Amino acid sequence: MKKMTYVAAFALAFGLAACGGGQKKQSAEAAEEAPATPAYTVVEKPQVDLSKFKVDKDGYIVLFDGTSLEGWRGYGKDNVPGRWVIEDGCLKFCGTGEGEGQRGDGGDIIFAHKFKNFELLFDWKVSKGGNSGVFYLAQEVTTEKDGKTIYEPIYISSPEYQLLDNANHPDAKLGKDNNRQSASLYDMIPAVPQNQKPNGEWNEGKVMVYKGTVVHGQNGENVVEYHLWTQQWTDMLQASKFSQAKWPLAYELLNNCGGEKREGYIGFQDHGDDIWIRNVRIKVME
Repeated sequence: MKKMTYVAAFALAFGLAACGGGQKKQSAEAAEEAPATPAYTVVEKPQVDLSKFKVDKDGYIVLFDGTSLEGWRGYGKDNVPGRWVIEDGCLKFCGTGEGEGQRGDGGDIIFAHKFKNFELLFDWKVSKGGNSGVFYLAQEVTTEKDGKTIYEPIYISSPEYQLLDNANHPDAKLGKDNNRQSASLYDMIPAVPQNQKPNGEWNEGKVMVYKGTVVHGQNGENVVEYHLWTQQWTDMLQASKFSQAKWPLAYELLNNCGGEKREGYIGFQDHGDDIWIRNVRIKVME
């Protein structure tokens, strides 16, 4: 297991330039006022061999075939948490009813291979009032607290495609301009049009990442488009809950999401609610 440790020397005057071209320099005064970013470690574990997985007739690698959890594991773990099960050909998270990550046998899961340029397709549905998310370009990140090594949450390094029952979960009315509703870039860009099907019905999801351009699709329509590692991306982070002032570690990791290689894991979220996922497949693009 390989670890890469970073001390927060990506101070504001220098960090933005390292994360993408054309970004504005911050004043010395702003740099002095910014909270310090704690030291962190990106943990690198062995990745699965994609050649072992089936390729469908359309050229997509099947990441979940309805019968096996091969290739999947918990975020920060070596095995799949017990609340993720296979039910009727679906990958299901059995909700706790206690909120996000409140049970030791739960937690987010990732497919143990890092992807760079890709198109990810999946079907999903949630229970009434359900909440979850799809992560991409994620890293496994640890910090030291009180002498102990802890894994930071997956969303500290990963953009999130929101999965939500818009009609019944309060998060649908929070954020700004509906940017926490289903298929949105969570807390940053609302999905337009908002064409989600009601809870209990299947939705088709898509995430496309290609050389920094990201597209979210829902039920056959492209509903979000944005561009990573640009001034647009930095500005969106600064206007979100992941801003430098509110959460400096998340800001640094997300501003350079995917790390030096600009690649990362795909994951699904334990938010405490029942969720079903099927037909998970990916096409790798050069």
